[in-house]
Amino acid sequence: MAAHPLLSIRPATTDDVPLIRQLIAELAEYERLADAAVATDDGLRAQLFGAQPAAEVLIGEVDGEAAGFALFFHNFSTFLGKRGLYLEDLFVRPAFRGSGLGRHLMASLARIAVRRDCGRFEWSVLDWNLPAIRFYRTLGAVGMDEWTVQRLEGDALHALASHDAL
Repeated sequence: MAAHPLLSIRPATTDDVPLIRQLIAELAEYERLADAAVATDDGLRAQLFGAQPAAEVLIGEVDGEAAGFALFFHNFSTFLGKRGLYLEDLFVRPAFRGSGLGRHLMASLARIAVRRDCGRFEWSVLDWNLPAIRFYRTLGAVGMDEWTVQRLEGDALHALASHDAL
């Protein structure tokens, strides 16, 4: 990597789907969740670039080489009465950590949130990922320690969905 690498951030296109899937696989490996990463190119293409995109992706490059990504979507705050920006995944390949790319990706997302009049910019981080937590604190992020994420998936999701409606 050059002494002053050229950093660039761009919106992903359909041509980036294989790259996005690869970056997701690398993130899953880092998070010790490789078995959970079952996304396919076709599924990502449909969800990210179909008629009603579920999320957006920014690709981060260092000296023209794909070095990371951020996948995000909008949520909504009933208290604020505004949509927010939710960062689902941020990943910078290990060889490019320390280049400033992570900060540039986060700043790009913050600009999108401000431009779209979002009331919040939020994300989750694994509690064991201390380097990421320290990085987020340098950006001014505040941990929401009084909140815990809840999740339904698989059989539990289908069981609740099949519960009789009143």
